[in-house]
Amino acid sequence: MNIVQNYIDVLKKYAVFTGRATRAEYWYFFVATIIASIIVSIVQSILGVGNLLGIVYSLATLLPGFGVGIRRLHDTGRSGWWTLLAFIPIIGWIILLIFLVTDSTGDNEYGPNPKGSAAPMSPMPAPAMPQ
Repeated sequence: MNIVQNYIDVLKKYAVFTGRATRAEYWYFFVATIIASIIVSIVQSILGVGNLLGIVYSLATLLPGFGVGIRRLHDTGRSGWWTLLAFIPIIGWIILLIFLVTDSTGDNEYGPNPKGSAAPMSPMPAPAMPQ
């Protein structure tokens, strides 16, 4: 999945705070939001409209950002309340960053693994030999 499609998928789940999000889903959205914010800053400086566009963009991506962050924490087996660590300078940010980069380890109380089942595949039967 490319970064644009992932960004659109997160925006479609505008206020979904249940379920799980993969690391790729979270970090693609994070990077796309930063890139879009830079573009919005350049456009608003060219147009000379102050911070109006930046404020509108920030408000438009606020809930999707919280939603994908909470779903990412769910993927690591943690409650969405851990996002409150963002209000603790430096130490809270470091702990939250560690939680967000941690990989999932299978199904948990928040749902099935979004990467699919980790069950081993059954071996394929041997091909028939010609006679």
